[in-house]
Amino acid sequence: MRKAAAALLVAASLAACATPEPAPGPGGPDRMVLQPLSFDRLAGWSDDESARVLPALLKSCNRITRLPIDKSIGFEGVGGTAADWYSPCSAAARVAEGDHKGARALFETWFTPWQVTNDGKADGLFTGYFEPEIKGSRLRKAPYTQPIYGKPADLVTADLGKFRSDWSGEQVVGRVENGRLVPYATRAEIDRGAIDGKAAVVAWTDDPVDLAIMQIQGSGRVRLDDGSVIRLGVAGSNGHKFVGIGKVMKDEGKLGSDTSMPAIRAWLKANPEEGRTLLGRNPRYIFYGLNAGTDGPMGTEGVALTPERSLAVDPRFVPLGVPVWVDSVDPAGKPLRRLMVAQDTGAAIKGPVRGDVFWGAGEAAFQIAGKMKSPGRLVVFLPRARSPRLAER
Repeated sequence: MRKAAAALLVAASLAACATPEPAPGPGGPDRMVLQPLSFDRLAGWSDDESARVLPALLKSCNRITRLPIDKSIGFEGVGGTAADWYSPCSAAARVAEGDHKGARALFETWFTPWQVTNDGKADGLFTGYFEPEIKGSRLRKAPYTQPIYGKPADLVTADLGKFRSDWSGEQVVGRVENGRLVPYATRAEIDRGAIDGKAAVVAWTDDPVDLAIMQIQGSGRVRLDDGSVIRLGVAGSNGHKFVGIGKVMKDEGKLGSDTSMPAIRAWLKANPEEGRTLLGRNPRYIFYGLNAGTDGPMGTEGVALTPERSLAVDPRFVPLGVPVWVDSVDPAGKPLRRLMVAQDTGAAIKGPVRGDVFWGAGEAAFQIAGKMKSPGRLVVFLPRARSPRLAER
C-alpha cells in the first residue's frame, strides 16, 4: 500500500496544475485574474454577427440548465451556479434567428464581460483545429492496413481526487502489471504492435499521417470504401504528455519558414519512414469510439461543436459552456473578433488566456486551422446575477 501511495504521489506531482483564481490570490505559474469590462470597450462588438453564436450557446444552455440548481459552473464556481443561468438561457431561446441586434442586447442585459488575464497579463495565444475526414474501411484489406483503435480493455484511469481533495480534477492513466499501476504503452510502442489483441479496431485507414493528424485534432470522420461515413469521438488516451510534431520537426531542422500544419503534413507524406519515426516522438495516443451524432463532432462539454463559434479552452480556468469574446487575427491577418462558446478542451490548450478555434470539417477548414497561431485576448461573459457567495469575488 505504501508503494502504491508513493507511486500515486509521484504521478500527481508530475501532473499537478496551478489552482485558478477568479480574483488575485496565491497560485502557481498560471493564475487567472478576472478584470471587469464594459461592452463599449470590446473592439468590434457592434460588428459581430452575434446571433450566429446562439445555436452554440443554446446547446450549452440545454446542458447547464439540466444540472442541479446549486451545481457550480467551473472550478470553484467561477461561473456561478446552474440556477444563475436559467434566466439568461431562457432569454437566449427567445432571440430570433439572424437578429444580431437582439443577440447583442441579450448579452448586454444578462451578462457581464470579464477580461481574462494570466496574473494580470491579458495577451495570450489562439490556434485553430478542425474535424478531419480520412479514408477507411471496416475490414482490414489493402490499402487499409492502419488500425484505428478503440479504448483498450486493460487501460486504467485513476481519479486522484478520490485519494486527496487537493488532487481534485487530476488523473493518471496506465495499466496494472503485477499489482502495480504502470504507464501505458507510448505511440511508438503501439505502432510496433504493443496493444494488438487488447483493443478493438473501430476501422482501418490507409494513411498513418492522416490518422496522426486526426489524433492531434481529436474527433474526426472516416469515409468508408462503401461510400458511407462514420463519425468518431475520443474514447480516451494513453495518458502520456502531448508533444507537438511541429516542435519536433523544427528542432530536427526539417521545416523551413513555413511551420504550418499543411506544410508539416506535406513533409511527413513525402518522407514516410522518417516521418513515422518523428511522429513516434509524440508519445500521446488517442483511442476512438463511434459517435452517433450528426450535428457535428462532440466537444468535451458533451455538445456538438459549431464551426467558427466553438472554442477549446483550459477548463481549469475558463468554465465550459460560458460565452467568450475572442479578440485575435485569422491566418490571413484579418481581425478575428467574435462571440464564441467554450465547449471543448485540448491536450495543448493550457493556461487562462489560451484558445483553439474550431473551424469546421474538411480540407478548407484544415487550411485555415492548420495555419492559425495568433496572439490575442479573451473575455468571458458571466451572468450578472451570480450567486451571492460568488458575487463578492
